[in-house]
Amino acid sequence: MPATEPFCKLIGINPNDLSKEENILLEIDLFTQICEELKEEFRSQHTNYFRTMKFNKEMEDAMLEASYVRLIIQDILLTKEYDLPGLARYADTYEDVVQEVVTGRNISPSANFLRKIIELHKSVRQDLYNVIIKKIVTRYLAVA
Repeated sequence: MPATEPFCKLIGINPNDLSKEENILLEIDLFTQICEELKEEFRSQHTNYFRTMKFNKEMEDAMLEASYVRLIIQDILLTKEYDLPGLARYADTYEDVVQEVVTGRNISPSANFLRKIIELHKSVRQDLYNVIIKKIVTRYLAVA
């Protein structure tokens, strides 16, 4: 089953009617929109900090981009369902790599690492992802 199949059902698309390339493009678009929604969630969580530091939108974006994976990992850790060694095992990487991301020494981890961290985040924050998917579905249906 393609990763986008549940999403396709929500918006009334049969993924079997799409070419392989169209399914890939849909998955990329969905992933991008989820990342943007997560960024907006983190922006709202740090509103007071941004206001105190007198950040403009571009400065906020830069900070969020540089801290994106770190913020996701911190959100996972806040659930107490995983610790750093557990995150490393799940992401199939060394604990040092996860520690470098958490401390900000590595702000550009691999795409595979990011994918696994988002996958884990989705499993521990299902409520958040349900809200995000509803927003995305609403946007898709508004365009259709």
